Formats: sequence, structure tokens, C-alpha cells
Amino acid sequence: AAGSTFRLVPSSDLKVLDPTWTTAVVTRNHGYMIYDTLFGTDAQGRIQPQMVESHTVSSDGRTWVFKLRPGLAFHDGKPVTAEDVLASLARWAKRDPMGQRMVAALAKAEVVSPNSWRFRFNEPYGAVLESLGKPSSLVPFILPKRLADTPADQQIAEHIGSGPYVFKADEFRPGERAVYLKNAQYKPRSEAPSGTTGGKLVKVDRVEWVVLRDAQTQVNALVNGEVDMLESVPFEHYNSLKANPRLVVEAAAG
Repeated sequence: AAGSTFRLVPSSDLKVLDPTWTTAVVTRNHGYMIYDTLFGTDAQGRIQPQMVESHTVSSDGRTWVFKLRPGLAFHDGKPVTAEDVLASLARWAKRDPMGQRMVAALAKAEVVSPNSWRFRFNEPYGAVLESLGKPSSLVPFILPKRLADTPADQQIAEHIGSGPYVFKADEFRPGERAVYLKNAQYKPRSEAPSGTTGGKLVKVDRVEWVVLRDAQTQVNALVNGEVDMLESVPFEHYNSLKANPRLVVEAAAG
């Protein structure tokens, strides 16, 4: 419904907002809220395109050309370009071991057009898609070039992506809450959502991460309807919550 709000108690406090700066799961999850990825990993562990519309590989396996799907835009209204992509990957690769290995195998990364780019490898490199579509930290999220140009030993100063939610920096209270608003301009893929791939359909206007450190306080807030979800159920309260007919308790996959 219009004006709807979903309140989640995250498993830990969101302290670092730069997803290339830490391997903390909560920061990775924050990244998925506001950024998008070139590829993702579906529920069956297969790499699938996300921001990418198409890609080709030369017969010798050394040259890869990628094209962005149309209509991608950052939260500030500017279109996502190949320059944004290459700058984001360059910064990510300075901190991620898998990215470092891919870059070490690269002879050249270059812009082909505003929405396409080329990788030329010194020799065939078999983990290109697995590098670009890895689902967990450090995830190669795509940022505007002006932010991706931030040195890798410094955290980014703004948090602007092209993902399904917009981060409300003015409402961020470390140790208390983080707020995300629906990105009305986001264009989801047509495929069904699966893992970190497919159509990311935004069904609420506002998401609040409410930080509650005490397990009993978390449970009380859920039972009383003050929050809608606990990301991680306190183990000592699992049986009582599972027995509550008003609640749905599920085990994490994997």
C-alpha cells in the first residue's frame, strides 16, 4: 500500500556504509538495498545477468564485451555508464582477492561505448562471471564514477547507487536505525527473483532497520507488532516464536 513501512531488526548494527570496506554481512545487505550488480547468483548457484543485457566472448576466450541493459540510472538521476562500471570494478578489485586475481590477468579494460565495455585478458580467464556475480563480500556493486574514484583506502562520502532503494542519509542513526525509501525509477528485470538475480520488486515505500541489541527486547517488539521481522531469531526464543500462530519462523538456506 502507498505509504507502507516494513521494519526489520538486523542481525547486527550497521556501522560501516561502504560495502568495499568491510566483509560485515550487515554492510553487504545494506549494499544490496541501494546498489545493483552486473551479474548475480541464483538460488541454484548459477551466474545470471543483472545490470548486464548481453555479453560476448571471443573464440580464443581472451576478449569479453559487455553491454548494460537500457534505462539504468543512479539515484541522483544520472544514467549508469560503462565508465561508472570500470571505475567501480577498479576500486573493488583493490580490496577483493577475487577481483585482484581477475585484474592481474587483464591486459586492458576499456570503454567501447557509453553503455558497453571490453576486457582483454593476457590469456583465457575462466572466472570472469564468477568474479562479477559473486553474491557475498566483497560484492562488486556499481557506484557513480565520482564516488568510485575515491581511493580504496578511504571510505566513500556519499551512498548513491542504482538499486531498488534509496538510502536516507539524513535519517541514519548509527546504533539506532537506518532508513531506505523505494526507488520509484528502478527498472527491475523481467525474470522471477532468485538468489541475488531476477526482478527486484519493491513492494513497500519505506524500510527501517531498527537496531535492538537485547534478545528479549527484539522478541517483545516482534510479538507486539512494533517490528515486522527479525533477521536472526535468538536461539533461546526459537521454540516459543515457532509455536506462535501469528508468526512465521524459517531457517536460513545454505
